[in-house]
Amino acid sequence: MFVTLKDGQRIFFDVAGSALAPDGPAMREKPAFIVLHGGPGFDHSGFRPDFDAFADIAQVIYLDHRGNGRSVPSDPATWTLAQWGDDIRQFCDALGIERPVVLGQSFGGMVAQSYATRHPEHPRGLILSSTAARMDFPFSLNWFGVKGGAEARAIAEKFWNVGDDEAFAAYMRVCMPLYNTRPRPGGADAQSRTIMRREVYRHFSLPGREIHAMDFRAALKKVSCPTLVLAGAEDPITPPHLAKEIAECVGDNRASLQIYDRCGHGAFRDDPETVLAAIRAFIAGL
Repeated sequence: MFVTLKDGQRIFFDVAGSALAPDGPAMREKPAFIVLHGGPGFDHSGFRPDFDAFADIAQVIYLDHRGNGRSVPSDPATWTLAQWGDDIRQFCDALGIERPVVLGQSFGGMVAQSYATRHPEHPRGLILSSTAARMDFPFSLNWFGVKGGAEARAIAEKFWNVGDDEAFAAYMRVCMPLYNTRPRPGGADAQSRTIMRREVYRHFSLPGREIHAMDFRAALKKVSCPTLVLAGAEDPITPPHLAKEIAECVGDNRASLQIYDRCGHGAFRDDPETVLAAIRAFIAGL
């Protein structure tokens, strides 16, 4: 399905579950749960089927960010965190979604921070999973060297500094397996299903691009909704000290921090039973 935003950009989205559920003599309204994928350049498919299971307590809404996945074509000049954040608000306005719970994973968490700091009155709740308010590339490159040796560090450096097809393929082969602590059941199929738009990754992630300049730390003080911050203790790219930083900037009265041992990037991938239960409890508690 597609929805058209104010500037004419078509955004792909899909839904698991209904907005209303029969509850005795009445229809009970379930919260909208918007799930924002990582990348940049990927699509939403990596969340499925895991997050479809939340359809009993929420209407789960997946979207592909502009320029990503199926939300093409688009103007590269609009591939900015400000626009991606505003897109979430415009998407909700177009579909009549009020006070959603928004989860952002990795790059999706950066988009979620943009959305929540630019439109702080809009979200009901915020879940920031394996993401960062600002990157710490020296730490990450050192981590790849410790865990994967000199080859992994060199490949990571080339990926984040050159980004050609050879560097991309090598990073997927050598470094991506280091993101998590255990093989994911069905992981090969999930990877095959994923749409990857490398041009968006290059636009956002290479030297001089926005990922190197972004810093939400000051703006996070604007977040006014309950916020759950999730991190894996062995995440090489958005390590736990960056999750702690997010929680501190949002503030103790609004943010709850959960760091999971023996988990990497996207802790729900390494310990789905525990992490998905924590997400479920957070949504139910709202």
